[in-house]
Amino acid sequence: MSPTHRPGGPPLRLGTRRSLMATTQSQAVADALTERTGAAVELVGVTTYGDVTTTHLAQLGGTGVFVSALRDKLLADEIDFAVHSLKDLPTAAPEGLALAAVPARDDHRDALCARGGADLTALPPGARVGTGAPRRVAQLAAIRPDLAYVPIRGNADTRLGKVASGELDAVVLAHAGLRRIGRLAEVTEVLDDDRMLPAPGQGALAVECRADRPDLVELLGALDDPATRRAVTAERTVLAVLEAGCSAPVGAYASESGGRLDLRAAVIAVDGTDRVRMEMSADVGSAAELGRALAERMLERGADALMGGKPR
Repeated sequence: MSPTHRPGGPPLRLGTRRSLMATTQSQAVADALTERTGAAVELVGVTTYGDVTTTHLAQLGGTGVFVSALRDKLLADEIDFAVHSLKDLPTAAPEGLALAAVPARDDHRDALCARGGADLTALPPGARVGTGAPRRVAQLAAIRPDLAYVPIRGNADTRLGKVASGELDAVVLAHAGLRRIGRLAEVTEVLDDDRMLPAPGQGALAVECRADRPDLVELLGALDDPATRRAVTAERTVLAVLEAGCSAPVGAYASESGGRLDLRAAVIAVDGTDRVRMEMSADVGSAAELGRALAERMLERGADALMGGKPR
């Protein structure tokens, strides 16, 4: 291990988006790394294109808009490592960078936050539900086609504020993010997998650094959770084989049981009227192969047509 990474050496520079949620999850990673290795860490705020654009993320394809600036800082050696929400990462492997760790996953599910404590069934017809994700709109529309789904942007506080002000009747957000910023009290219903499959990688974090720093890759590896890495590998392989961006109406979730990896995935028409939903299982050592096999079966069933044809 180089002197840079010994206890008492210069702190490692952890690049993070500047939002409360991003800095909170990055600080948790920094604290865990210090606890496990003794390495000092300092946070470096980075503004990404996704933070400043006024264009709706679904129109941008979503993929990479929160990631590229952090990766540029890594390659320029202005930061030592970066923490991303794993669901924001493009599926293509970045040249020159390594996914050094995937820490243990938080809750993968989506959560409804509605005025008056309402759950999804109690919302009145025509209620305005805010969400920026076609995946969520598609699955919600399949359950409640009588609701009005409103595209929204902004951080969790901004979105929750639209409910408190009466502008919206409810919003749907990631349960993990709400926990990280201490807003679970505003959750009125946690949406189970049978109704709402999460985005591939939702609830998990990704820790990246330069691939040409093997000492740092090894150090950050202390944070890796093999079971989480296997699960998200299967989920993200589905996304890659479907050639769908992170804003496409694709949900996937994998979990382990008895030495097997169980994977469920769905592609849903944006209006919720049609879907291809399938599941498969394989040995835990075959995560990527499982994701590929399931995605190929979904394409045989017409999944690409539900996405409007392959976007790339």
